[in-house]
Amino acid sequence: MDLDYRLAFELAPVGLCLSRNRVIVDCNQQLCETFGWSRETLTGQSFLVLYPSPEEYERLGQRMIPILNAKGHYGDDRIMKRANGEVFWCHVTGRALNRAAPHAQGIWAFEDLSAQRPVKAELTAREREVAARLLDGLTSKEIGKTLAISHRTVEIYRARLMRKYRANTTADLVHKLMAGS
Repeated sequence: MDLDYRLAFELAPVGLCLSRNRVIVDCNQQLCETFGWSRETLTGQSFLVLYPSPEEYERLGQRMIPILNAKGHYGDDRIMKRANGEVFWCHVTGRALNRAAPHAQGIWAFEDLSAQRPVKAELTAREREVAARLLDGLTSKEIGKTLAISHRTVEIYRARLMRKYRANTTADLVHKLMAGS
């Protein structure tokens, strides 16, 4: 039996896209449904339209380069933005087709985590990044190293998150971030 790769791409249970220089070359229906855009609108668009802010788009793009250069693949949980402006948690994984030029061509998967992890509090871009790393189980020092900021700065953002989510401990904060309360 021959496998129809185009049909497999179309019917995948997660959003998939092919990219060139961080521009969407093709995408499947699940990606369109997840983000609320039509295929015609997304094709030819920069990934920027899927991010809550241009700063996050730029910062994540730069952070991925050394990881894609070293490993050829990248993955994380992050807050993304739908066409209607709603933000949501999304698991993103991707593979560079050329490690030496990681953004030149890639294959990306997007899994909507909003059912398990709703976004309730209004967070800044940096608070979203710190929250995502806390959910990965990283310490303040590890988060600081990952985000290229001091661990003391991470602690300030964690304190802000704790106030916004009315959490008493980091464990309580992580629980509330996962529950979205």
